[in-house]
Amino acid sequence: MSYLSISGVTKQFGETVVVDNFNLDIEKGEFVSFLGPSGCGKTTTLRMVAGFETPTSGKILLDGADITDKAPNQRNVGMIFQSYALFPNMTVAQNIGFGLRVRREPDAVVKQRVEEMISLINLEKHANKYPYQLSGGQQQRVSLARALAIHPQVLLLDEPLSALDAKIRISLRAEIRAIQKKLGITAIFVTHDQEEALSISDRIVVMNAGLMEQVGTPFEIYNFPTTVFVANFVGSLNNAPAEVIEPSRGLISIDGVQFESAVDLNQRRKGDKVRVAIRPERLSFASEQKKANVVDAIIENITFLGSVVRIQVKIGNTKFNMDTFNNPFLELPKIGSTEQVTCSREAVLVLDE
Repeated sequence: MSYLSISGVTKQFGETVVVDNFNLDIEKGEFVSFLGPSGCGKTTTLRMVAGFETPTSGKILLDGADITDKAPNQRNVGMIFQSYALFPNMTVAQNIGFGLRVRREPDAVVKQRVEEMISLINLEKHANKYPYQLSGGQQQRVSLARALAIHPQVLLLDEPLSALDAKIRISLRAEIRAIQKKLGITAIFVTHDQEEALSISDRIVVMNAGLMEQVGTPFEIYNFPTTVFVANFVGSLNNAPAEVIEPSRGLISIDGVQFESAVDLNQRRKGDKVRVAIRPERLSFASEQKKANVVDAIIENITFLGSVVRIQVKIGNTKFNMDTFNNPFLELPKIGSTEQVTCSREAVLVLDE
């Protein structure tokens, strides 16, 4: 039996359905991210788990207990918000111990737990400082420690890194993941940042317009998207309309240029309209490593992006991006020249049009 079960949960505000028939089982100690654009329903789903919203229909079970209609203070969950939500008139230590004092824990228990949490987030020298004396990253660490101090069954994180600059986000998300693994706590992380979700999650739930588009590991979500939305939302992607030529061989045509895919096309018929998706890094020049698909391409543009060089090519009438790692000895073709470009059968994803 799963540790946290969200079954058939739907949430309506008036006539508007913001979450539609959400079903997910989460195992104990699992780190799951809800990923999607603004307004997709991910935060509303998190708030229903926290108890700040009540589902219109469906059930939420935590360790076998039905918490669907329980108030936030009646369910043992810890929550971290985007805005830190620290008490400005309390020190770091007082903020961390706040939830324990509300629960009327003995002073000795509060003191010991606060010391443990301050050590966990490496802020021993800042225990007596107030929030305004801390950086944004330090404040979010305090918020994390406060949420964990009460020994929650589930840790909920609502876009906790979005207010921080890029470098701090990267370091802090790694810290959050390390702490979650160390404590073995079940966690749900809401984000619109695909890199965040891919880098720290055991599984990702991609959401769009209140619906679950796909659930899978970061590897599955990135390499094997099952819908056009997931394919376009997660990572950079080339995609183009295509036509099935020979289902049994996985042959498809883009503007008259044939590609062979490893995707099973036996359920489709010749002439079916589909959409082909190829990641930029899966394309390369044929001279480097010849693969199943070798096609002529016109070099349209070359852009330096630091560690990556993006080459825009035209295959048939369709423009594709091709990414290659930069190095001082990289030989690039001339713009306007015709080169042979290749990719494997597995690189050619076929999605419903």
